[in-house]
Amino acid sequence: MRLRRRTLLPLLAAPAIARAQGSDWPKGPIRVVVPFPPGGTTDPVARLLVAKVSENTGWATVIDNKPGAAGAIGAAIAAKAPSDGQTWMVTFDSHILSPAFTPNLPYKDSDLFNVMLVGRAPLAVACHPDRPYKTVGDVVADARARPGKVSVGLLSASGALLLAAYLQKANGFELNQIYYKGGGPTVQDVLAGVTDVTITTLGALQPHFRSGKLRPLATTGDKRVPSLPNVPTLAEEGITTYPTYSWWGVYVPTGTPRPIVDRMSAELAKAARSPDVAQKFVELIDMEVLASTPLEFATFQASEQERWFKVIKDNNIKGD
Repeated sequence: MRLRRRTLLPLLAAPAIARAQGSDWPKGPIRVVVPFPPGGTTDPVARLLVAKVSENTGWATVIDNKPGAAGAIGAAIAAKAPSDGQTWMVTFDSHILSPAFTPNLPYKDSDLFNVMLVGRAPLAVACHPDRPYKTVGDVVADARARPGKVSVGLLSASGALLLAAYLQKANGFELNQIYYKGGGPTVQDVLAGVTDVTITTLGALQPHFRSGKLRPLATTGDKRVPSLPNVPTLAEEGITTYPTYSWWGVYVPTGTPRPIVDRMSAELAKAARSPDVAQKFVELIDMEVLASTPLEFATFQASEQERWFKVIKDNNIKGD
């Protein structure tokens, strides 16, 4: 009997320890830092996601928009918060480019722990209907014939900028790159015919594709977008490219106890995969929900940084 009790004690103690570590969490409202202003895509993604978490769990959550420095200000606030599970950050793909683009970044990548890659959506290449381009091949041919004359609107310090740099070098053409501080002005200038083409988020372009005010030329993922079945990918157009996506992710301060991270991960994945939220993500930004594990997210980030940091170095790209 004594032997049996000794055998059972560790088995009984393990779940008891786990319960003790997580039983008093969360302690009041969870602060969800969004390092961008309302509008755009990150703020609604965060609000939809955490509202569903609150609905499912009863946890109180408060969105705290902290914009500035391409997301670096909000990320620094999240990185320096106590590692107690009471502070989360929902951010956009440009977050992982900050170490390359922002001098004297006030935090390190290692200060933030990857919890979940929420989902992804391809970028799109678009032009004004008055332009003569029907395909990306048309743009490339014109740019080869008139080096530096075809203009492309790009968001500064963004994945779109890096993709444009890679495409030009890998495919032997030269564009006149016009940089913008926000996605709104980038789209407004291609709508007005100020720029010839743009590469930006699909979510920002879809309303103008539907209205006929912009022409979609290609998307940047590894497969066609269901909402644009007749629009080819860059690879289908014979362009040397990397499959490239916008994406959204959730982080916490490094050192947050693993039982809390695991509970977060489970509840966030459940929320992201719920039919109503997943459908809203599709309607809003054509998001493909991924709801990754922490390890999958960390591996993905490392791979993306290795790829794009090389493009930055090879092309001597500056954040501004």
